[in-house]
Amino acid sequence: MKKNIFYHSTRGNKEKKLSSEAIVYGIADDGGLFIPTEIPKIKADYNQLKELDYNELAYRIMKEYFTDFSEVELKDCIKKAYNEKFDTNIITPLEKKMGVYFLELFHGPTLAFKDMALSILPYLLQISLKKLNLNKEIVILTATSGDTGKAALEGFANVPGTKIIVFFPQEGVSEIQKRQMLTQKGENTYVIGISGNFDDAQRGVKEIFENQTFKKKAERRNMILSSANSINIGRLVPQIVYYFYAYLKMLKENDIKAGEKINIVVPTGNFGNILAAYYAGKMGLPVKKLICASNDNKVLADFFKTGIYDRRRELIMTISPSMDILISSNLERLLSVASHGKADQINKIMNDLNGRGFYQIDPDIKKEFSDFYGECAIQEEAIQSIREVFKESEYLMDPHTAVGYAVYQKYLSKTKDITKTVIVATASPFKFTKSVMGAVDEKYKEFDDFELIEKMANLLQNPVPIGIKDIKKKSILHKAVCNKEKIKEKLAEILF
Repeated sequence: MKKNIFYHSTRGNKEKKLSSEAIVYGIADDGGLFIPTEIPKIKADYNQLKELDYNELAYRIMKEYFTDFSEVELKDCIKKAYNEKFDTNIITPLEKKMGVYFLELFHGPTLAFKDMALSILPYLLQISLKKLNLNKEIVILTATSGDTGKAALEGFANVPGTKIIVFFPQEGVSEIQKRQMLTQKGENTYVIGISGNFDDAQRGVKEIFENQTFKKKAERRNMILSSANSINIGRLVPQIVYYFYAYLKMLKENDIKAGEKINIVVPTGNFGNILAAYYAGKMGLPVKKLICASNDNKVLADFFKTGIYDRRRELIMTISPSMDILISSNLERLLSVASHGKADQINKIMNDLNGRGFYQIDPDIKKEFSDFYGECAIQEEAIQSIREVFKESEYLMDPHTAVGYAVYQKYLSKTKDITKTVIVATASPFKFTKSVMGAVDEKYKEFDDFELIEKMANLLQNPVPIGIKDIKKKSILHKAVCNKEKIKEKLAEILF
């Protein structure tokens, strides 16, 4: 008999929710994040699992979490998500270069890893609404540091019964990322630039979720507020799949033996992507080290070294904007697991972060992080990595992947650990042409982001990805801008 997995808040509300409820509501009433009551184990033989294609493996993993979905329902969601919209049947290729394995998560329609989860979330949400007999409009609120916004817009555009509203830092994304969002079609899509950074946008959206008056006003108009950020468990769980897929691909190619441990390097700002790798490890994936790679905004790297999370610093704008974050929402889920579900500790930590700007974890919690290694690479080191890797192997990394590679080199130098290692390649270099091409050769610095699209295609002898082909010629459809203090007012203007 199938065992149900339920979800409850990190902050003490022990009311158990089905996965469909957690997906629809996104965040718990007490402001906490939904976590599973237990992390399921994968008991199958890896030598059998390695024969599965991506969709088959996705079902094998997701069914362990979404236990109130039928086999037909879940397989239908997966089939609609991972199809010809990806430019490769493999979905997530694994490229061996420079002695490491690059797990390419950017072959979806918006050229970033966010497609891996946001391609399926709309379908999970639609079925969840039916299961709960909710005949209401879902309003998806999303803060983005560049990639989530476009992926969410792409996933939810013209989906019946939904609105998708994206807030992004006006000066905190690449020109191509910005153009991807501002040219998004769809009668139900809204894109608003804010005068602030990603943390401001994320804080504004979370405050709306925690504002009971605002939520009740929406409910009176037959609306439910939900999220497409990785605070939504429906976005986090699909990300677990590709870590298993990478391992099984290595196993199938005889690069590792069944049970052999690997290292995984994840360039991260909001902690969702590496948290999915942590969940994979807890499910049984043989992982030795999870290497958390930060850019100049090294709040996470500092945390894993010291046990102190301190956001009291100036946000540094870099060429890896999706990592320009000082408040990593998903870390709360890891802290909840590490504290063995002690909600009083989580509440104190979150109150300290909001009130004092920092917190320090107890030594007994810090001991639970032995699987993690935190390090940072500053912008110059990322640029140098892009240049060196391309020169040596003709493999072109985006600035976020370059941070991961640079951090791994530091880890290797310090530990001499020769464990086979996967580096998560989170975005296509085509999304960051100015910084990437400038790193390859100084001569490209005289061209703008859009001119460099064709030049990058020529350099790589590859066609321009469909997702950004002729993007400069597309009409700007979204022109709204607001102060960071006016996010709630702007949202009310749209909804009410």
